[in-house]
Amino acid sequence: MIESTPRAANFKEAASSDADQGAAAMATRAGSLSSFAVRRLLERKGHVGSVPTRGWSVALERKDLTPFGARCVSNQIVRARMKSVNNIKKITMAMKMVAASKLWTMQVKAEKSRGMWQPFTALLGDEPSITSPKKLVVVLASDKGLCGGINSTSAKYSRTLFKMNKLAAESNETKFVLIGDKGKAQLQREYSNHFSSFFTETQKEGISFTQCAMISDAILKDNKYDALHLVFNKFESAVSFMPTVATILSTATLETEEGQKVCNLNSYEFEGDEIPSDMLMNLAEFQMASVIYNAMLENATSELGARMSAMDNSTRNAGDVLSRLTLSYNRSRQTAITTELIEIISGAAALEG
Repeated sequence: MIESTPRAANFKEAASSDADQGAAAMATRAGSLSSFAVRRLLERKGHVGSVPTRGWSVALERKDLTPFGARCVSNQIVRARMKSVNNIKKITMAMKMVAASKLWTMQVKAEKSRGMWQPFTALLGDEPSITSPKKLVVVLASDKGLCGGINSTSAKYSRTLFKMNKLAAESNETKFVLIGDKGKAQLQREYSNHFSSFFTETQKEGISFTQCAMISDAILKDNKYDALHLVFNKFESAVSFMPTVATILSTATLETEEGQKVCNLNSYEFEGDEIPSDMLMNLAEFQMASVIYNAMLENATSELGARMSAMDNSTRNAGDVLSRLTLSYNRSRQTAITTELIEIISGAAALEG
């Protein structure tokens, strides 16, 4: 950049202190040039000895003078940011590819598991709007983030179920069972007093029916409820999922008049010596394990699809930011080169004049 007159004036004083009128005249003619450009011109003309070292050091120690190389600071910052954005782009692209590679396998498992819980829906019913004094809301979420709004959607539906149960009757009790660390983080601030239990790292070693049966037994052992609502995200495609609420009634609720209206047990005949209440209990337990197994697979598949979509958007956004930074960096670099050329040409013209 072209420097202001005070720097040239300082250089003029430094040159005059050595009583060299030729160097002082050069400094006067190059009044608007930077000291660096003037020094280069003096070196070309053989006047470098006329500039005392003491005068240059005094001029450089002035706080109002811009130090040499200051114009390159902005370029260095832009270059560092370009490097960091490029690294982020590589990470998001790798995460997208990993999610895409796992999506197909998880999707096949989820589709095969749908045949396990559908017969129970036809037999025992699925009525989310049933009224009951004690409700248990099981929230399925992921243990990891960077998957779009999949966890926020589950938390939103869980809050709605809690408020609806309170609106039905103030004495109604609602408890939360959380499967996944992100679900706990979403609901902990408002409903921490209503937490019953939570499970984390359920996908660390893969989702299996044995694991889901153990979770189901733990829920039945630690909680008493009339109706259980399972909130999860049902997989539809790689770019979309459907928030779903599955309802499981307890054995006591199924035996009531309202429960009989929901389920379809009167259309079947029981065989064997087993008591119908015990058979209902076994059916309810197996239904819970099957529904939880399918819900965990559906939610995990939706998580992978949402993560793939989110990382694809992040990769494209990082590419756009990198393009803008590259353009800004090239413009700044070109401006600095043009400024240097103008200084050299102006100095040569001043010497010739």
